[in-house]
Amino acid sequence: MSIIDEIISACGQEYVSVNEPMSRHTTFRVGGNADIFIRVSSKEQLISGLKVCRDSDYPVTILGNGSNVLVSDAGIRGAVFEFGREFADISVVKEDDMAFVTVLSGALLSNVGAYLMKEGIAGFHWASGIPGSVGGACYMNAGAYGGEMKDIIKSVEVLTSDLSVEVRDLESLDLSYRHSALMSEEAYVLSATFALPYGDSETIKAMTDELNQKRRDKQPLEFPSAGSTFKRPEGYFAGKLIEDSGLKGYRVGGASVSTKHCGFVVNDEHGTATDIYKLTEDVKKIVFEKFGVNLEREIRLLGEF
Repeated sequence: MSIIDEIISACGQEYVSVNEPMSRHTTFRVGGNADIFIRVSSKEQLISGLKVCRDSDYPVTILGNGSNVLVSDAGIRGAVFEFGREFADISVVKEDDMAFVTVLSGALLSNVGAYLMKEGIAGFHWASGIPGSVGGACYMNAGAYGGEMKDIIKSVEVLTSDLSVEVRDLESLDLSYRHSALMSEEAYVLSATFALPYGDSETIKAMTDELNQKRRDKQPLEFPSAGSTFKRPEGYFAGKLIEDSGLKGYRVGGASVSTKHCGFVVNDEHGTATDIYKLTEDVKKIVFEKFGVNLEREIRLLGEF
């Protein structure tokens, strides 16, 4: 039996595709094909599929919403497991004036924010406009407008490298700026539980609308991108360094530095992953030459560049 047949047997025919274009699954809208692509629908299915791959030494990539990655034009070898809409349930346990909200990792932050607003649960409004999934946001400690995942996480359920399920508390995650302890492990977020206060739905909506308007005003949301392309260097702002280097609008092929916010690289003219990668390399080189500051990509590279 081939590895494809084994994965189909383990995961279900309807959840598996072969030679899947990754441009369909990344917010940059670029990337070649994945050899095998699996939509994760349950914890058990994921474990079964990963066991097949591990037993065959078959490469594995785990993907959330594809909002913080750049996939090579050559694609991704091996199997890509995507946490998507089939793995996105939300449940709430109320204790006094607090809500303990457990969310499966495939849920989009925007959908979680809308649900919590309707339920009158506060403290999540800053995350509602981040174009990512819960699993990815916890994995990298995503943040925006003064909030970070570490501010609201009570615990996360993870799948470890030996395919066992563990619950990790906040302290053990060692969350800091765009970092978690999970990054140094072969561990995947299955779900997260957030500790959030109750509030007024109209107030939460007003706060969410205000931040979303700020995003529309300041960020190039009209073009495919991966959000902030570079991490914030200590003592600086990446966007300002890039702008002060004269790189506003700088272009490589179909990709450019946004003229609206220089911290964003956008795919505004049907660019390729190679265009975007080359552009980020140019930006890093020029900023270092002008200011002696090493910019580090926030986006994760998948495949060969």
